[in-house]
Amino acid sequence: MTEKFSRNTILAIFMIGTFAIGMTEYVVTGLLTQFATDLDVSVSTTGLLLSIYAISVAVFGPILRMITVKYSPKPLLIGLISIFIISNIVAALAPNFDVLLLSRLLSATMHAPFFGLTMSLAVEISKPEKRTSAIAAVQGGLTIAVMLGVPFGSFVGGYFDWRLVFWIIALLGAITLIGLIIVTPNIKPAVQPKLRKELTVLKNKNVLMIIAVIVFGFSGVFTAYTFKEPMLRELAGFGVTGVTIGLFLFGLGAVIGNFVSGRIQPSKLTERLIFTLAALGAVLFLFTFLLSVPFLAYVACFLFGAGTFGTTPILNSKIILAATEAPALSGTIAASVFNLANSIGATLGSLLLNSGFSFSQITFVAAGMILFGMLLMIITHKIEDKSLFSITTDNN
Repeated sequence: MTEKFSRNTILAIFMIGTFAIGMTEYVVTGLLTQFATDLDVSVSTTGLLLSIYAISVAVFGPILRMITVKYSPKPLLIGLISIFIISNIVAALAPNFDVLLLSRLLSATMHAPFFGLTMSLAVEISKPEKRTSAIAAVQGGLTIAVMLGVPFGSFVGGYFDWRLVFWIIALLGAITLIGLIIVTPNIKPAVQPKLRKELTVLKNKNVLMIIAVIVFGFSGVFTAYTFKEPMLRELAGFGVTGVTIGLFLFGLGAVIGNFVSGRIQPSKLTERLIFTLAALGAVLFLFTFLLSVPFLAYVACFLFGAGTFGTTPILNSKIILAATEAPALSGTIAASVFNLANSIGATLGSLLLNSGFSFSQITFVAAGMILFGMLLMIITHKIEDKSLFSITTDNN
């Protein structure tokens, strides 16, 4: 198969799209006060903009993908990004909080299918030894959004108007739409996907073990991440500038961790994932202690980001490469499971904080969950079908 445009050009368009979607998902964390003031709701109520989004991605994403499983990727991607543009225009024009929340629901429905399709297409147009890096490139758009898009959106919303942020995101969506129309190869599967066959992936022990690692282990990341900003203020004593630098360094670590992990060969994924989870667990265990020293607080933020997003391309790759019976659904399942983990982690963190747990105790719980995920990964290494990953590197 040949494409009219280079692999890098296609991946760049995918990255612009995932950047815009990542910005939509996370930028609201820096705009909650503005939402509360302008739309006359409490700050605690605006937190629904985060939790509802994550839950909707996890629930409605797979449903939409199952409904559209027989459609070719290119027209489906065009339709999904059109939903994204409309949802952000609705957000920009929202007259009240209910409409803004509705726009988040609309945007969330396309999140997982878009990530799933772009990751699957990225694998399809890549040589076997470059498939992990292709997945990391698609995921890279989201990590760059965490590093640059979220602070930029918070700045624009704080100094101008939060509605302008959504207009900017809609513009990024329009650029992605044009790019998808022009450069995306119109790849049609040799065999028409059958939903019944695709759903047999839920019996795949390799996939189920990775899902368990994400849900019961990786969710610990968001148990701590949700309260990173108040930790930096209360424990490190940072003001606006210090917090901004800390958030930027988290994002910088995320970008570096993502692309470094993307260079790992498929046959080495499991071993590297075990190591990365162990390192991330250690960082979270020490996190609140490191915050007492300003320089070490910045180092901790960087390592937290590197560990968090150093694991995601590995976990995504393991699901997509292992789910041989579900080429159409595997990427969507991966994106949905991560958002389910995000929601579980954030909810657990809130419950712990409301129950009187200190920030240090919360990070201990988060570290314990990550290390539990590492133990599950060690078990996975013993029972998984390693031929699924060795074949990927041996055949050219």
